[in-house]
Amino acid sequence: AMVKETLYYDVLGVKPSASAEELKKAYRKLALKYHPDKNPNEGEKFKQISQAYEILSDQKKRDLYDKGGEQAIKEGGSSSSFGSPMDIFDLFFGGGGRMQRERRAIKFEYTLPSPSLIGKNVVHQLSISLEELYNGATRKLALQKNVICEKCEGRGGRKGAIECCPNCRGTGMQIRIHQIGPGMVQQIRSVCMECQGHGERISPKDRCKSCTGRKIVREKIILEVHIDKGMKDGQKITFRGEGDQEPGLEPGDIIIVLDQKDHPTLTRQGEDLVMCMDIQLVEALCGFQKPITTLDNRTIIITSHPGQTVKHGDIKCVLNEGMPIYRRPYEKGRLIIEFKVNFPGSGFLSSDKLYLLEKLLPARQEVEETEEMEQVDLMDFD
Repeated sequence: AMVKETLYYDVLGVKPSASAEELKKAYRKLALKYHPDKNPNEGEKFKQISQAYEILSDQKKRDLYDKGGEQAIKEGGSSSSFGSPMDIFDLFFGGGGRMQRERRAIKFEYTLPSPSLIGKNVVHQLSISLEELYNGATRKLALQKNVICEKCEGRGGRKGAIECCPNCRGTGMQIRIHQIGPGMVQQIRSVCMECQGHGERISPKDRCKSCTGRKIVREKIILEVHIDKGMKDGQKITFRGEGDQEPGLEPGDIIIVLDQKDHPTLTRQGEDLVMCMDIQLVEALCGFQKPITTLDNRTIIITSHPGQTVKHGDIKCVLNEGMPIYRRPYEKGRLIIEFKVNFPGSGFLSSDKLYLLEKLLPARQEVEETEEMEQVDLMDFD
């Protein structure tokens, strides 16, 4: 099917025929790469990625776009309702940790710090192999995060040394009165420059040596990420409350997103594993035995018995040799094998031997040639 324009597809680096899964994977990679936390100057790019994904991940909007391009989306009146790139990101990465917490709190009836008092979630991608998803694995991931300074307990200085900023009287905001005409004034609110909006100041000699008054220090942490058998590409593993710490805030989560590297011979389709197998013409006609090495290094042998023929493009499967099913690792999907038959090259048999081969194969239909027919040459097609 032709699409009117491919801009949104190009932004995500996918073909217009991309499946929902491929769109997800493309968005995931790009959104993590261009997120303002990682790439502060790429705000525009992050916005384009979000908008493209927002339209293409919604089948109705995608159909509209394919038929009429960006123009159709604008006229369809949904351009005004573009979600904020951050909301789309949070929704996708389950970064609505806030919502989940509020729901949990309602369930257990405990009071929570108000939503604005929860820090941001941090999302990291972890590259893993198909073998690790098949066998399960534990990976150690070294990360940097902000933690509250222990020396000054997050105060930034000695106990009595922190004073209210005289410039903004502790509000963190400055209000300037600006006369714009006779009897007309305008109030301009801005962040207080003296205390950078913190509302307090510490004289340099009283500042905590450990964090130089910043209240937090960078610390290297090692996370143990447990990859269970059968987990999927793009699956998220959440470490609750392990995000950056900040005084007065409940820390957000660290979210690890699995990113599966391509395997040289196997591709995964849901619970199944798919592979291609080349066989010779003699094997296709007379049977064969072939070893296959599984992802946990066993060798299984598949057999086509003499008398069974395998045609080019035939698809067969082996039960229980696919991916383990997540949380039911003793059950596995199928190993699906597509056969490709390699024919011998021209001139592989002398003409007297060909005659013998022909006697063994099912007979062909002879054509009666008449005067009206015309002989033509068969050429190789590039």
